[in-house]
Amino acid sequence: MTTTYQPAAAAAVQRKGASALTALLLRLHFYIGLFVGPFILVAAVTGTLFVLTPQIEARVYAQQLYNQSHGEIQPLAAQVKAAQAYMDGLDHQGERPRLFAVRPSKAEGWNTRVMFSQEGLGDQSRAVFVDPVSLQVHGELLVYGTSGTLPFRTALDYLHRNLMLGDLGRNYSELAASWLWLGALGGVWLWWNARRRAWPEVRRPMNARRLHALLGIWIVVGLVFFSATGLTWSKWAGARVNMLRAELGWITPSASMQLPQAKAVDGMAGMDMGEHAGHMGHQHHGGMAMPVPAVGDPARFDLVQSIARAGGIDASEIEIRPPRAGNQAWMVRETDRSWPTQVDTVAVDPDRMAITSRADFATFPLVAKLIRWGVDAHMGILFGVANQIVMAAFGIALTAMIVLGYVMWWRRRPAAGSGLAPLSEAFMRLPPAQRATVAVLAILLGWNLPLMGVSLLLFLLVDVIRWRLARR
Repeated sequence: MTTTYQPAAAAAVQRKGASALTALLLRLHFYIGLFVGPFILVAAVTGTLFVLTPQIEARVYAQQLYNQSHGEIQPLAAQVKAAQAYMDGLDHQGERPRLFAVRPSKAEGWNTRVMFSQEGLGDQSRAVFVDPVSLQVHGELLVYGTSGTLPFRTALDYLHRNLMLGDLGRNYSELAASWLWLGALGGVWLWWNARRRAWPEVRRPMNARRLHALLGIWIVVGLVFFSATGLTWSKWAGARVNMLRAELGWITPSASMQLPQAKAVDGMAGMDMGEHAGHMGHQHHGGMAMPVPAVGDPARFDLVQSIARAGGIDASEIEIRPPRAGNQAWMVRETDRSWPTQVDTVAVDPDRMAITSRADFATFPLVAKLIRWGVDAHMGILFGVANQIVMAAFGIALTAMIVLGYVMWWRRRPAAGSGLAPLSEAFMRLPPAQRATVAVLAILLGWNLPLMGVSLLLFLLVDVIRWRLARR
């Protein structure tokens, strides 16, 4: 009697637990689609537009980017001075622009970018485009961040990242990324559960619900990828990721721009510099006072570039940044994020004609490399046009899936008190072990993904209010 009853009872408990878990996931999936869906939709549309724009941008800004000159490339010093002369001829309000960085022409027909920082521009800088052969200036544009994104893509980037609302708007994209992976995986569970129960019914007519499910199955891996890579540069969850990486030693290496404090200079090594405070602007050679090049002197760009090239910086796309203080080195970094990735960085001391520090991509920890590749693939730049096409296809499929979800909801929108069990009721129906597991997971996810935790509490609040209204 006992041997036949226990398996049946265990099977009944298992079926009950699976049913309760399905009810919980169904309700949660509904709330993700209803409340977070609009944010995911905006992220999908703006992200798709962003990855499709490099070719458009190349046409829009062709006048600034390209030239028709043929001949000998002029020294970087001359190109920088041409950009400085152009900037000096403009009427600047407030602080005078400071020479920030130079991106030499990467190939014949491409202009050099000479970038200037200025108060009030934030993460943007002014890029002056100089023909490296004729030294003709082809205008200026605002460029964004370390990637040097041009204005058209910058606007789309701001839309995708924060809806052009600054730090407050960043919460929208983080909220979308926090729930996207769970909505996708929960949808797979619901699809599998429904298919398993209706297994004999193999051929079913295509409708909004089935197409929504099939799109989700086809792109689920991409959705988890979007969510994970999006969270790496988010505000709240990104801070948690950075803490974890620091604890595990997965931080991306960086070159130190600080020069050695004890700097020997031609016969002045070991001397008390305090006695020579009035002579800091000169070097002494054989008793003669020689002027020390000013910090960021344009004449030193060519020397710094040649030292970096000799030290292994061999990418066609590089950026040279002068120091902001006398005790700092020049920075030269590769900016080619396509495959194979070239993002090595070196610190150059032109006085010693030496590289004082470096961070080579080949020596990065595996996790740092994966994050770099993941972010670049997310942006559609890792594998060129193929990467753009794949990311755009995922974005379009996600957009269609969300629209279909709203069509399903509108056609079958439930009245108060009908249909799905409340989250709290579905949770309480879980067997004790599953209930404890779900609770622990919710706490861990809420801590590591703060916006998910806050929004989950709001889901529960809405759920309880609807349930109480339905009871009335």
